[in-house]
Amino acid sequence: MLKNKDELKDRVAAKQKSLSAKLAEMKADGRHEAIEARDKIERKLKEAQDYLKDGWDRITEPMAAKLNDWLDKD
Repeated sequence: MLKNKDELKDRVAAKQKSLSAKLAEMKADGRHEAIEARDKIERKLKEAQDYLKDGWDRITEPMAAKLNDWLDKD
């Protein structure tokens, strides 16, 4: 069984909320750098969604490792 699944779930949810908040702040900024930053955030959020497409009940150890790596990436 996956160790600390609830902790991982909370950490992922917090990171997703943080990224979503940054994305919302940047929506009004039309500068090229801001557009690139928004695209990067959107890709990062999509990556997490892809990892979680089967739901938390089906998270495996390898998927948990990918999520931990996702959390560590900036």
